[in-house]
This record gives sequence, C-alpha cells and structure tokens, in this order.
Amino acid sequence: MADSLRALFSSNDPSAFDVDEAFTDRNSQWAVVAAALEEHLRRVASGSIDVEDLEAPRTNVIVFHGVGGVGKSTLLRKIEAVLTAAEHRPEQWGAPTWTERVLPIRIDLSRAASTGSDFERVVLTIRLALAGALDRTVPSFDVALRHYWEHVHPGEPLDEYVRRSGLAGRFAHLLPGQLQAGVGEVAAALALPGLAGSAAGQLTSALVSALRERHERARALAGAARTAALLEATPDLEALSYYPHLLAWDLNQLPAKKRLTPVVLLDTFEDTADRHRDFEQLLQRLVWLLPGVFFVIGGRSRLQWADPALHGQLDWTGPAAWPGLAASPSSLTVPQPRAAGTGARQFLIGDLSPEDCEAHLARRLVQDGRPLISADIRAAITARSHGLPLHLDLAVSRFLEIRRTGRTPTAADFDCTFPALLARTLSDLTPDERHLLRSVSLLDAFDLDLATRTAGHTQQAPARRLVDRPLVTENPYALWPYHLHRAIRSAVRDDEHSDDRWTPADWHQAATRALAALGGQWTKAATLAPSRMLLVACLRQGLRLARDHQLNGLDWLIDAAFTYTDDSVWEPLTPPTAQTGAPDTPADAVAELLTAIARRQREHRQHTADRLTAVLDTGLLPAELIEMALYYRAKAHKDLSQNDASRTGMQQVADAEGRLAVKARRALANLARLAGDFPTALAAVPTLGWKGRHHRVLGDIHWSHADTTAAVAAFEAGRAEAEQHGAAGERAMMQVRLALAVSFVDPDRADDELALAHQLLNGLDQRSNILLAQVVALIKDAGTSDVTGRAEGLRTDIEAAGLPFLHRFVELATAFHHAVRHDHQDLASTIGRLRALTATGDFAYFTDIAHFMAGLPLPAPSAIRWTRSEDDVRSAWRHLVQARQEHLNARN
Repeated sequence: MADSLRALFSSNDPSAFDVDEAFTDRNSQWAVVAAALEEHLRRVASGSIDVEDLEAPRTNVIVFHGVGGVGKSTLLRKIEAVLTAAEHRPEQWGAPTWTERVLPIRIDLSRAASTGSDFERVVLTIRLALAGALDRTVPSFDVALRHYWEHVHPGEPLDEYVRRSGLAGRFAHLLPGQLQAGVGEVAAALALPGLAGSAAGQLTSALVSALRERHERARALAGAARTAALLEATPDLEALSYYPHLLAWDLNQLPAKKRLTPVVLLDTFEDTADRHRDFEQLLQRLVWLLPGVFFVIGGRSRLQWADPALHGQLDWTGPAAWPGLAASPSSLTVPQPRAAGTGARQFLIGDLSPEDCEAHLARRLVQDGRPLISADIRAAITARSHGLPLHLDLAVSRFLEIRRTGRTPTAADFDCTFPALLARTLSDLTPDERHLLRSVSLLDAFDLDLATRTAGHTQQAPARRLVDRPLVTENPYALWPYHLHRAIRSAVRDDEHSDDRWTPADWHQAATRALAALGGQWTKAATLAPSRMLLVACLRQGLRLARDHQLNGLDWLIDAAFTYTDDSVWEPLTPPTAQTGAPDTPADAVAELLTAIARRQREHRQHTADRLTAVLDTGLLPAELIEMALYYRAKAHKDLSQNDASRTGMQQVADAEGRLAVKARRALANLARLAGDFPTALAAVPTLGWKGRHHRVLGDIHWSHADTTAAVAAFEAGRAEAEQHGAAGERAMMQVRLALAVSFVDPDRADDELALAHQLLNGLDQRSNILLAQVVALIKDAGTSDVTGRAEGLRTDIEAAGLPFLHRFVELATAFHHAVRHDHQDLASTIGRLRALTATGDFAYFTDIAHFMAGLPLPAPSAIRWTRSEDDVRSAWRHLVQARQEHLNARN
C-alpha cells in the first residue's frame, strides 16, 4: 500500500494511470501457511493442546526468512488481509478449508530498539486486537496487566499511553473499560465488591490469597496452576513476559460461541536482534506460553530456536522443543520430541521467477487497460533485478521519476542498481561483515577460507556469520558452496553512495588478495591431489579478476594455463566480454589467449588463428606464454591445411626449448607424416616420450600403412598411458584413433570401440575428434547403404567447423566404401576429389591409399616415402578391402 501511495503522489495527474499493488503469487508460501494453520486449528478444536503443559514441543509457529527486499513483509500483509476478509484473497490461492474463527494480528517489529517498551508494545497490540474481537474481558490476564501497569507506569493512564505510543486504533477505547470490567469480575468472584475500584495491588493480593486457600470461585475464574505464583512475582518486564500464560488460560476458558484463534504475524524479526538476545527471549516466551495461538514470523535470518548451541541464551532450545524449526535431522545424542514432529515450519523465501517479475511490472502501473511500462523496459528491469521484488519496486519509482521530467523512459535507464537496495542490505551488518561482503562480491563463488583471505582477515568467524545470512546462498555440492545474491552483488560493486564505500585502491587491493587466495588454493591442491574442476574454477575467477582489475602477479595463472592446455579438455574459461579492441594489459592478453584456445573447438579455425595473431601482436603476453600462442596458432594452421605456416610456427616453438618444445617436435613429426615423409616421422618417435604423445604418433604411422595390429597396439598403449596420467582428453583421442584403426578390419569390434569413444568424449568439447568419430562410423559401415549420404552431411559439418583437413578423411572413408562395393565410377570421382584436396602435397598418401584399396595403378610415380616397400603397403590395403567384402558376403 505504501508503494501504491508513493506512485499515486508522483504525478499531478493521478487519473492518468492506475496503481495496483500487483501482489505476485507466492502460491507455495500460502499453501504451507494454510496447511500449518489448518493442522493447528484441528488440534485446538480437538482439545489436544494443554496450555498448562510447558514441556510439550511447540508447533504453533511458521517462519519465512530471506534476503531484505525479497517480499516477506508483503507476504505477511497479504496473509493478514486474506485472514481478515475473503475478498482480499488472490484467486490462485484457493479458499481455506477451515470454518473456525481466526483473528489476524500483524505486528511490525521494525520499530524495535531492544528495550522493554517494545515488548510492552507487542503485548498491548495483541490485547487491543482481542478487545475488539472478543468484546469481553480476559480476567486473570487483565488483573495481572493492570497490576503491572500501576507498578511500572505509576500515575500514567493506560489509554493515554496507548494514544501516545501510536497503538491507538478503532478498538483502543475498549481496552481500559475491559480491564476495569475484568477487575470487577475478579472482585465479584471474591465477594469483595469494594475492591473493584481499589489499587490493583490490593486486588491482586486478595486474589492470590483466595487461590492459595483454594476458593472455588477464584479457581474457576483464574484457575491456572501458576496464576498465584505469577501474581506474587514483582510486576516487572520479566513478569510481564510470563503473563501470556494467563492469557492462554483465559482464551481456553472462552465459551464455544466466543472461541477464536489469534494468528500473530511478527514482521521484520531481524530488528529484534541484540547482543544478548534479550528481546528475542521475551518474544520466544510469548510464542511458547501461547500454544493455542498461531504465529507467522518473517525475518532476514533463519530462526535458530532449534539450535542446541543457544541453550542458556533462550529458555527453550533444540529440536526437541521446536521440531519444525530444525535445520537438519537431530543427531542421536539430542533428546527427541515427546510427540511426533509435524513437518517443516521454516522456509526460505526465494526470488521471483522472470515470469512473475514480468507479471508484477505489467500490473503495477496500468493506463487504459494496458501496462504503462513497455515490454522492453520490463525485460530490462527483470534481467537486472535477478528476481528481487525490492529492485522491481525501486525500478517502478525510477520509471515514474523519469516520466515526471517529461522524458519517455527507455530500457537503458534501468541498467543500474539502486542505493536503497544496498542500504537495506548493509543496515544490519557489522563492520567486519560489511568489509567481507564487499570482498566476496569480487568472487563468483567462495568458501570460508577464500572469503577470509580475500578480506585479509586471519580468522574465519566473520565469514561464518556472513554466510549464515540469507543474502548468501549455499549449494553444499558445489566446489565453493557460497555465492552472493546476484542483485546484491551488483549493488555492492556499483556502490557510489555509502559512507564507507570503497575507493578504487580498496577494490584493487581486495582483488589482489582474491587472486592470491585462488592461486594458493590451486597450488596446494595441485601438490596434494590435482583436481581438474578446481583448476578450471580457479582459472575462470582468476582470469576475470586479473583482467577486470588490471592485476600483476600472474605467475600461478601461467602455470595453471599450461596445466589447463595439457589435457585437451577445453572447458569454457571466461564468459563473453563487452570489451572491444585489442587487449591493453598483460592480464587481458592472457585471458584472450586462453579464451581463444578454448573456444577454437566452437569457432572456425581461421578465427582462432586471427585471434592468436592479434594477441601476439600486442606484445603484452608474458614471455612464457608466447610459445603457447605460437603453438596453438600453428595447430590452427595445420587444421586449416596451411601446413607451411604450421611448420614455421612449430619450428619456432621447438627451437625455443620451452615447455611446449616436445609437443612442437611431435607436431613436426606429424607434419612430416602428412607430407608423406614417414621415415622422418618414425625417427622422431623415440625422442618424444609421454609429453610428446609418442604412442599417438606411432599409431598414426602404422594405420597409414594398413598395419592395423601394430596401430591398435600403439593406441591401446597410448590410452593406458593417458589413464595412468589422469589425462582424460588424451585418453579420448587415443580411443577415437583406436576405433579408427579397428574400423578398417573389424566392424563388429569397431561398434564397441566407437561407443566407448563417444562416452569418453562426452563433456570434453573436442570438436575435431567428435567429427573424426563420425568418419570412423562411415569406415566401419563401408559396403552398406547410405554411407555416401551420411558423408555429404558430414562434409557440411566439417566446413562449418573450419576443419578442412577432415575432408580428406571423409574422402578416404568413401574410397574404402566404393572399393568394397566395386563402384568404379564413384571411386574415380572420389579419387579426383582427393587429388584436388592433396594438391599441396600434404595428405597426398591418402590418394595413393585410395588406389591401393581398389588395386588400381598409380598414374605417376609417387613421392611418398613409406617405411616399407610400396608393394607391401599396396598389398596390405587391398587385403583390408577384400576382407571387408568377405565379411559382408558372410553376413548376407
């Protein structure tokens, strides 16, 4: 309603548009309230609640907690309205099933200052509501309240206090009269009518004496077992906090026609916080001592009453006392409830869905039956809000402010955060927590150690307190379990208004600490138990921090970059950046380098080569990473069939004798093979070792000679070596090549090997090997139908991927297929395409192999240097074709 009034008074022409409260569904929250209240009413009606049983577990409370601005107060106001009158109930909520009378009483605790008068305010608010609803006394409580009042507020009439304190309402005038009537009832019960106008202390003493002497009329009127003891206690705030026990007794004695169940809604419970939980202790007594009253509590933090660690700070703690508030199942060492639990009673209120945000904004301001806020602006607000209702309301206010200036709002006007949102967030944080909040806003996700080190603290206690707040979301299964609410994170990072806002130097120092903390976690893990998941996560956050804050000290990032590229898995490292133009810092260059390398699996290789050239041209790369850029640019050139450029690049890397020198020598050996110089490639194998992937090089040489047995053995050895080193990417590559070698000789086994290859490739983002696996499928199916149609589709995919070297493999597969089927004309066409594809000399041996498969003579002497005689190679390839023909004939 307050938001509606603000909108109403924001324009000189309030009739120009309609202002709607636009309450958004919250169906699930109402459902849990309705179910819990219905269950509570059944227990009240059945008489199973004994108000004098102070040991039974309490299930008369339900809690909604969540970050500030998420809509808790709006929800409680709507629940109050719905319980007051049916016409306020949203259609989607459905009608309640109970018929019992309920009395909603909403109390806003936001004015609380943790003083005694605040608890007085709560008690008087409940009593005032009952004054109007019951129109009768609650005698034992009223006598106690009057006794307390005369003792604590001597000479101050209660009705004047009610008016002065802002509690006055349409039933305020009834309370003094009801209190006096209650005193009269007690005096009449004691047969002492003269005491009706006397001081409350005298009446109280007389009532206590009567109760002690077991006078029947006194016991019938105020017969709770503890009434006399309560009235004998000094009437101070401590005693007042126990008087609700008398109110519970009085409500339980009401005649059936007057019975009702109060529903007390305690809003903004976080404002009751104080160092010693004094006010919270008083409120907990209120809830415990009124078991027939149903309480709905809304606050920013989870209610901790079921936490045994609070024993001694509050009167009733632990899951045995509050079975529905426990955060997790009780351990066997904790006493269990006397009665079975009734399910969860504590719920986190989450953000609104994009659909709910859209609906809220569309209904919020309406002109001529249509949303005043246009669709593009609604979409911009929704995206920036991350579902936080407070952000939506602030955006609506901004919309009206812009219109008031005479300008038409645009979507760009709402690409912002709001200082009010941050002010709400920071209001109840300690200085240490505010510092931590800003520190962790630099991180996408964090744990206690990362948060503590980023903040520059030596102890984790402040971080522990911060992550317990609802503005931090926890995913216990994630590598780093905590992350800030995204809208709050944006507000913190964009803060330009807070008194204690950070300077650019503060942000730079915190980013430097965060980068060092990430590096420390990765370095320690790499020493003890290397984790690919941690490596990638640290790189993602570290690269962004280094890039966004222009950080130096990139040493661990350099080491991590080499570790990342070693395994050929290629998880995406950085999201698309809005940065345009060339990198202008070393951190920018490193981020662009690794992004280009990782994205080459999803981009045309020419684009990769161009990006790497641009990075090299900046001159900003650390010296150790220059060879990485040269190496992967040379690989891109090889994939583009620009083998001369590839050889030049690989030779540069090999000559530098850096970390990638062995891999460059392997690449040179492969380039020699592609050029048809097999002896040179074979001679390089003994110098390569594991880092040079010697088994892969050897296997490629063997299968090219149709020596499938030796090729399979080499690829199996390479796969085993990759498994030994935990190199998932290399293992998948070996498996694809193993399937390739097997596919020529054993189609049945190839099915199994290919299935394993797809399994190992899953999630690795190795585009060239995924496409090569499809070539393998063509080879294993050679001689059957539809091979040529599938080959045509594969050519399209290869062209789109920018991997032209794979076209030769497709043509080799179709040549094998046509040779098996004796399709001489189609084979001639295939050989013609192969000759065109290998005109530069690279992969020219594929053209020779196509001739060997079909038993055709070469048109001219070949320049290929085999490791065996050309006749042996010809015979081997021809034998594979004949074996496939026999296999197909046997199946038919």
